[in-house]
Amino acid sequence: MENQNKGRGHDLKRRSFIKKSLATAAAGTLPAPFIWPTGAHAAPTVKMGILHSVTGTIAIAEKSVVDAEMLAVEEINAAGGVRGHQIEAIIEDGASDWPTFAEKARKLIGKDKVAAVQGCYTSASRKAVLPVFEKMKGLLYYPTYYEGLEISPNIMYTAQEATQSSIAATNWLFENRGETFYMVGSDYIWPRTTIKLSNMALKRLGGKSLGETFFPLGHIEWSSAINKIKVTKPKVVLNCVVGGSNVAFFKQMKAAGIIDDPNITVLSLAVSEEEVSGIGRENAAGSLSLMGYFQSLDNAANRKFVSGFKAKYGQDRVTGDTLACGYTGVYLWKLACERADSFAVKDVIAASSELPIRAPEGNVWFHKNNHHLWKYARVGEFLPNGQVNMIYESELIEPDPFPKVV
Repeated sequence: MENQNKGRGHDLKRRSFIKKSLATAAAGTLPAPFIWPTGAHAAPTVKMGILHSVTGTIAIAEKSVVDAEMLAVEEINAAGGVRGHQIEAIIEDGASDWPTFAEKARKLIGKDKVAAVQGCYTSASRKAVLPVFEKMKGLLYYPTYYEGLEISPNIMYTAQEATQSSIAATNWLFENRGETFYMVGSDYIWPRTTIKLSNMALKRLGGKSLGETFFPLGHIEWSSAINKIKVTKPKVVLNCVVGGSNVAFFKQMKAAGIIDDPNITVLSLAVSEEEVSGIGRENAAGSLSLMGYFQSLDNAANRKFVSGFKAKYGQDRVTGDTLACGYTGVYLWKLACERADSFAVKDVIAASSELPIRAPEGNVWFHKNNHHLWKYARVGEFLPNGQVNMIYESELIEPDPFPKVV
């Protein structure tokens, strides 16, 4: 009898605690931190890491990818979550610093025990975390167009590799805009390898490179590169500058008359609508971009993505290629978990083979072997309002991370 009374007393105290907690929540003043007592009705959670630069020179391109990924997380949670679990997002700042990315990746996998990570932007940050994910058996969804020449058992690549980006751009530019190129890039892995592959493709086509120039990330003085462009008079300027440096580069090209020169086509491989919002619409208007996705695409999935993004973050905000790939990456992980009926990394990876999705960019799917998506290559011209008039769209291109270009 005494034990029964003790049990009833424990139950009364527990019910009283829950009642008081709910009353506090209704008043909008939840205790911090608020932890449901054992046995209370709380949905189970699954942890997801989000690892991007929200500070530093790459933040102009990368910060908004976090917004797109968090939009997907909130949509999925509102629809019931993943296998009955609510996604708990843990956001870490890579701070545009490659060793910091590796440190944060170790924390997310080892300490936070996340089921997957959506993250990185530059190839330098991806290369920094790759051995961490492989050693610790983590899973990374990488949302940025890149140079290819890589397959990792622990990375799912949701953006374009070279055959779907730089090589596709070189082929189209040679056929439609001219045979002579000048190439400019930031000084790290992606621009250097991309320009090398573009040069090889251009040589195969019978075109000619008139020169190439590389500058450090964050560089703001572009007079030497602009003078070389004006002296060599190429038909095409292939721009592989990344991040905040594009603000100064475009302003100075505009002032020098290069953007508006009818005899020169400037095509960028790392500038989308999102970057133009920082560069300045007036500075980018008339230049071209090659991406897999543009905000102006007219399909049901993209209308949902764009309207949801603007409703959450403001009607003046724009989407772009890496935002769309980040958003899609969260949904691809959800679909793979549900197909596998598991959150285990090896099961999710196996379930991703030929996994299709109706994405904002169109209907795409993972390659059965190489962890890359089949993608479209699209060329668009930036308009004075910062949006894109699409002038070319390829058929779906099978991913080939190790292309033969000679």
